[in-house]
Amino acid sequence: MRFLILGANGQLGRAFMEALGDRAVGLGKRECDVSNLQDVLDAVSKFRPSVVINCAAYNRVDDAEKDPYSAFKVNHLGPRNVAFACKRYGAFFVHYSTDYVFDGKKETLYTEEDVPNPLNTYGKSKLFGERAVLEELGEAERFLLFRVSWVYGKGKQNFISKLLSWAEGRDRLFVSCDEFSVPTSTRVIVEGTLKSLDAGLFGVYHLVCSGFASRYEWAKKVFVLLNRKVFLRPVHRSFFSLPAERPPFSAMSNELLCSKLSTFFPNWEEELERFLPICLSL
Repeated sequence: MRFLILGANGQLGRAFMEALGDRAVGLGKRECDVSNLQDVLDAVSKFRPSVVINCAAYNRVDDAEKDPYSAFKVNHLGPRNVAFACKRYGAFFVHYSTDYVFDGKKETLYTEEDVPNPLNTYGKSKLFGERAVLEELGEAERFLLFRVSWVYGKGKQNFISKLLSWAEGRDRLFVSCDEFSVPTSTRVIVEGTLKSLDAGLFGVYHLVCSGFASRYEWAKKVFVLLNRKVFLRPVHRSFFSLPAERPPFSAMSNELLCSKLSTFFPNWEEELERFLPICLSL
């Protein structure tokens, strides 16, 4: 397979480039703005990839409340443009959505059968992106749409990096204890994606580690692994008065994908222990 990675400068895009080596061409926003249809058509036409992996996303959840136009431009129009280009040139499309398409009112793990109901602008923009992919490529069955959650990897745009930054010069941090999901490494996402492509899968799947955690539990595990003594005070998410409402429990089940691949994904704690040194090796 020949791969075209869009959004190649982000933490997930870089992880794909590292894993695929010379089998992939990576383009950042300057080379290909996914919200610009002509940019996307030119890129897919020029490189004629077997697979286009769209890692471009607007992930600033709170900023999206003040600037919904930018969020929808990247998260809705972007995947529509890429799906259209893939259909025109016969490429297979891989796209990523989020657990934030759910409202968090369910008391068990979300499955692919559950109906999305996003609470914030970011989640709505990602759901519109999902629908755009299905409208363009649903009948052709030439796509994989993965919902992921609490993604971390090499880079600064993730909770772990922000957590360590907040802890600089402090001996106490406030962390929400009533917000639950599944911390998932870029390594798990890359490996799960490539296995799914090799297996010839298509459709919508939840690609996350196993288990789930609160933000507080995740932060506590990070500092234990780093042997850092920081007092973490659990608080309700309302303590932070953030612009965007978060779902209280958006953890997703990976059971369907695991069954399709005849495999399992590691528990989030096990993966964090293995991957954290790599994540911080920049």
